[in-house]
Amino acid sequence: MSQEDQEALAAQWAAQLEEEANADTGTAGGGATADTAATGSGAALDDEALAAQWAEALAQDEQSKSGPEAFGGAAAGQGIAPQAEDAHFQDMTDIARQPKDNKLKRELDFILDIPLDVSAELGRTRLLINELLQLGQGSVVELNKLAGEPLEVFVNGKLVARGEAVVINEKFGVRLTDIISPIERVKQLG
Repeated sequence: MSQEDQEALAAQWAAQLEEEANADTGTAGGGATADTAATGSGAALDDEALAAQWAEALAQDEQSKSGPEAFGGAAAGQGIAPQAEDAHFQDMTDIARQPKDNKLKRELDFILDIPLDVSAELGRTRLLINELLQLGQGSVVELNKLAGEPLEVFVNGKLVARGEAVVINEKFGVRLTDIISPIERVKQLG
């Protein structure tokens, strides 16, 4: 609220008080209250003085809230403004670097012993029952992949990685060359 608005409000208030005072003295027919009877016409002047004091107090309050320099008051340039202090903050880097509570670790510990079926697929083909029955020792089954293409690694029937076949200690293994991203896995579900 600006100072002009406050002064206008104070003037309206003073006018309203004066009207009420006039209404009280007019309707009482000379039987005014003890305060107004003692002061006579001074009651209206007291109300005006009170309104003026009210307006002055509001103006001073507004001036103190916005700072002495805002209205060019007596305190302007006298160095009465509050002094700024340096802010001191606690160093939180050590707290941020600490691992979170062990809740996540406990949840993972709960599922670590669940068995999963992991399989590596060299390739696929479709056979008729008749062709399947004719297979024997030494038969060759043609797969849909070319030589040198990566094997596919499935976990519980879902593709998770691709790799190449290797032999370690006379056993076959798969060296992973490409891990399927979560986005690609979601696309495969649809």
